[in-house]
Amino acid sequence: MNEQYTYHAIKVDHNVCYGCTHCMHVCPTNSIRVNNGKAHILIDKCIDCGECLKNCPVNAIYVDQDDFSNIYEYKYRVALVPAVLTGQFPTNIIEEEIFGEMNKLGFTHVYHAEDMAPVIKELINYQISEDTDKPLISTFCPAVVRLIQVKFPLLLPHLVDTLPPIDASAIYYRKLLVEEGIPENEIGIFYITPCAAKIASIKNNLSSSNSNINGVINMSFLYNRIYGAIKNSNSCTTKNPLLSELTQDSIKWSLSRGELSQIDGTGLAVDEINNVIEFLELLENGEVPELDFLELRTCDQGCAGGALLQGNRFLTVERIKTRAKKLKINSFQESYWDKCKDVFNNKACLKYEVKEAKPAVLDKDFSKALKKMERIRDLMCFLPGIDCGACGSPSCQTLAEDIVQGDSNLSNCVFLQRMMEKKRKLHSNHAIRIIEGTWGKDRLDKDCKKKGAKNEDI
Repeated sequence: MNEQYTYHAIKVDHNVCYGCTHCMHVCPTNSIRVNNGKAHILIDKCIDCGECLKNCPVNAIYVDQDDFSNIYEYKYRVALVPAVLTGQFPTNIIEEEIFGEMNKLGFTHVYHAEDMAPVIKELINYQISEDTDKPLISTFCPAVVRLIQVKFPLLLPHLVDTLPPIDASAIYYRKLLVEEGIPENEIGIFYITPCAAKIASIKNNLSSSNSNINGVINMSFLYNRIYGAIKNSNSCTTKNPLLSELTQDSIKWSLSRGELSQIDGTGLAVDEINNVIEFLELLENGEVPELDFLELRTCDQGCAGGALLQGNRFLTVERIKTRAKKLKINSFQESYWDKCKDVFNNKACLKYEVKEAKPAVLDKDFSKALKKMERIRDLMCFLPGIDCGACGSPSCQTLAEDIVQGDSNLSNCVFLQRMMEKKRKLHSNHAIRIIEGTWGKDRLDKDCKKKGAKNEDI
């Protein structure tokens, strides 16, 4: 496993999981297997996209997050709030009310996560005008960055070399507070995240740049606390003055096409993880026409479709667009860099260099990898190609890969088990033991209380 990527936010509660395979079949990187009746995540393939989280029918998959009480380790507690948080609230609830409730929860400062979007826009457009290695790929979505590390390492040079607005805003606010005389070690900046991938990227420091974010708060948890407090409040909610007002463009940055619409040159916006993988495969094979920029998002509708959002993604998009229309500032006429340069001092602190990572390959020795590929092709001659998942792997192809890696056996295929029993090459008792090893010892026993059975709720 890549030593630089050791933490994953997506976890499985084996006390709840019953091995239904829903997560295994929706995982876009084939990083889930079922063993002994429980789902297990292969940490060298997982990108924390959250597809398994969205599809688990019993909530056995969860996000390992920072405890909210961690904010009290700092005297000055900053909440970095993305627009999709406020976009989940009805439009009659204003931002000042939302931010005011966050102050009541314990944050001393509340800031916009997209405030530095105009700066990042300028730097990306400059790179597009200078860089010959095109198309440049947005680094806004951490799951996309991790996906490229794991599955498409040849495309790493295409990643934009500028920090996303979230990280740039964290640097900016920290510097502003330090300039006010606040000791830096007393400042804690916490990002309110709509996805698990951002938690993992911060914990693993996915970029070689040192993160200015001290912790990550689950947006679902915070939204429920804030909305409940606003609905149950009998008095006028405390209003919190905003540090600055976002531009109409900035507030839409995290939505699908929100970033692309501000970039010079030709480009495409692709959202939803399977669409992204399909497009990256085309790009890697040289089948994409000449483009300047790619905005890639693993979630449908961009961050509005994040796994940790409570609101409907389509309503969230429309609410954000409605809020954008009400903003006074369409775009800054002056260079936003000129406005901020005294705080940043130089552009070097906004550089984004993705760390090298070990891709998910059959073998780091190229000759051995070729032999394993040939072995996989041989095994596929015997496997049925039904992709039922009854072996505990998501498909016949992945079972073949697991076999050559020494993690499974050909006899794990239930269809081949029957053929081997027929030819008396496998005893029926041994076949049962194999099935029990994958699905658990009592899985085939009658159980009317299992999900969907007649006594499920008794």
